[in-house]
Formats: sequence, structure tokens, C-alpha cells
Amino acid sequence: MTKVAIIPVKIAQGRTSYHAIANGKRSAGATAGAALDALAVQLPTDETNTLVIVQHFRPDAWFTASQQQRLDELFARWRAARDHDVTLDPYEQAELESLIEAELEAATRRSAALADSADL
Repeated sequence: MTKVAIIPVKIAQGRTSYHAIANGKRSAGATAGAALDALAVQLPTDETNTLVIVQHFRPDAWFTASQQQRLDELFARWRAARDHDVTLDPYEQAELESLIEAELEAATRRSAALADSADL
């Protein structure tokens, strides 16, 4: 079963972009559905069973408020760098990727907790 995490990310002027992550693939969209659709075309066609968790980005036992704050900061820096055709320094890029992976792991744990507590 493919597990997909959809994470809302605040962008300019209070808007939100959604990032979908699964199996090392990433996509973004204006809505959770758009991000999921963009990700779905990247996944192998034989992965028909998919569990989708939309993270409302509140602190929890798996991803803390400080991790969320730092992820927001790094995404803002990444977007600013991208808009100026430059990259983050390697340390910040590695930290951003680590936090994205940590949030994906947290989403996986949330989905396991949901599956344990619900009749799926």
C-alpha cells in the first residue's frame, strides 16, 4: 500500500500550498487534491492501493511545534532562493530535506495510529 502525506505549507500573503509526498516523490498544488493528482502521475501504475493522510500541521507526538516552525522557515528561504535562481546553502538544504523526511515519517506513524484505531 502506498502511503501519501499531504502537507499544507503557508506561502505569500497568507495563502496555502499543498505538498504531497510518497515513495521519494514530491509534488505541490494549490489544493490537496491538485497535489495528490500531480503525485499520482509519478507513481507506478501497479500501486493501486493508496492511503492518504492530510496533515493539518498541528504539533503532535511525531512532529513538534519547533520542527514545524523550522520547516516553515526553511521552506520560506527555499522559495526566496528559488525565486532568485539560487539554491540554499548545503547545510540548510540538508536540514530542509531531513525535516521533510521527518514529517513523512510522522505522517506514516499517524496513518498507522489511525489504522489501528479505525475499522479500515
